[in-house]
Amino acid sequence: MTVDLKDKVVVITGATSGIGKSCVDIFGRAGAKLVAMGRSEEKLKALKKEWNELGFTIITVRADAAVEEDNRRMIEETVSHYGRLDVLIANAGISMRAMFEDLELDIFRRVMDVNFYGAVYATRFALPHILKSKGSIVAVSSINGHRGIPARTAYTASKFAMEGFYESLRMEVMKRGVHILVVSPGFTGTNIRNIALTADGKSQGESPRDEGKMMTSEAVAKAILRGVKARKRDLVLTTIGKLVIFLNKIIPGPMDKIVYKHMAKEPNSPFK
Repeated sequence: MTVDLKDKVVVITGATSGIGKSCVDIFGRAGAKLVAMGRSEEKLKALKKEWNELGFTIITVRADAAVEEDNRRMIEETVSHYGRLDVLIANAGISMRAMFEDLELDIFRRVMDVNFYGAVYATRFALPHILKSKGSIVAVSSINGHRGIPARTAYTASKFAMEGFYESLRMEVMKRGVHILVVSPGFTGTNIRNIALTADGKSQGESPRDEGKMMTSEAVAKAILRGVKARKRDLVLTTIGKLVIFLNKIIPGPMDKIVYKHMAKEPNSPFK
């Protein structure tokens, strides 16, 4: 089955940077009618001007993924403007990098609120409309949703929670025509590591990894588009990501040591 995205209404959370911004570009070029959600009014205005010049049909919604009422309003504005909703891309997310013993619990909650509850809220309010259109829900998870890594406890927990939530929901709606796709990128060249939260909640600043050697956000967005068109169940991106998940199933103990050693090589690693 191949779905034509022309004139389909697509909501994208976390749309002002990284994978979300690339999804706006890729789905816009595919002819979709777009709703871009982000927290920065300034960025939304600048990007809307850029997207309008490209000929995209788009509205922007200033909202915080972690706030339940903001998600309700985002979906209401979408349906009020376009009269329908076909695809939700739950992409908004933040990361963190700190040892759990040093981490303020408010930071743990903040990561869960954005990554997990943000996806839950958006899905809850979008679902009645997607049931009507027999559309798609896309969850942007991570390889961390399959394999934990040290100093990323909150991020890993949020992605594992996403995986379980959408797996359960998929079974609830699979006989009602709704498609759920869970996408697990590996390390992707975005600003998520630059703004990752440290133990006290401050942004990390400089990324500890070589961003130029990572999968691009554009490549992820193109994979998401293909997955939606083909109504795929799961997408695990990058060969390394697939290998990590495979090895984690058959040799989980040795993988603890392998992953620890790999992550300890990061500059200024909080563990050695």
